[in-house]
Amino acid sequence: MVRKVTGVKTEELPVLTKSESEQMLRMIKSGHKELREKFLLANARLVLSAVQRFRDAKQSPDELFQVGMIGLMKSLDNFDCSLDVRFSTYAIPMILGEIRRFIRESTAFKVGRNVRDVAYRAVKARESLEARGIHEANLNEIAAELDIPVAEVVGALDAISEPQSLYQEAFGDGEDSTELVDLIKDPRAETDYAERIMLRDGVEALPEREKQVVVMRYYKGATQTEIARTLKMSQAQVSRLEKSAVNRLKECFEVGF
Repeated sequence: MVRKVTGVKTEELPVLTKSESEQMLRMIKSGHKELREKFLLANARLVLSAVQRFRDAKQSPDELFQVGMIGLMKSLDNFDCSLDVRFSTYAIPMILGEIRRFIRESTAFKVGRNVRDVAYRAVKARESLEARGIHEANLNEIAAELDIPVAEVVGALDAISEPQSLYQEAFGDGEDSTELVDLIKDPRAETDYAERIMLRDGVEALPEREKQVVVMRYYKGATQTEIARTLKMSQAQVSRLEKSAVNRLKECFEVGF
């Protein structure tokens, strides 16, 4: 199968035999920098293979591939040809480490290194506990394993977790899907809606002059003096109309509730 990431097709990558790879490594280390790009391309399959392990990551395969290539370049720079180790054996852990570090540090909010370290240790502790037979290790067990307070574990794991959009699908597909925002109920929502309906109906039921005063006073923010000038009446008349309208609306709410 042909894979293509960041414009690189696996079928077009150069292929080196073990002896060719070892010889090219020695030449690069001895100063033949012009062979560096060819060697990296020939080993790009190692990066593509590593990226496949992170299918569930929020980052795109292109991003992970680029980060993995940085790990590959670091591997080439640090590799010691005198050791009896194949380059691929040395490079894969470094590529994976570079990708994991990128994913950990790519949260939506900047998190301090000490907090990230606690979170990383917590994840490793959970894996260790579950490998020893504890099914789905809980936070108390993880905290005990690390010998730190539970609150510190919770805070660190929360800090590195990605926030979810309120408009993300919670369950269902297509027209039948439900978004997270639909599941979050404001306890005031129904009461506020009912009160707004009652207020609207109450204002509509007011005598015309009182309704004009209420609309201008409370919806348009006019002063009693401005209302008096507009409606061509005294400020005292406006005050009486406003007081009468407010009393009617209070009665409306008392009856409604």
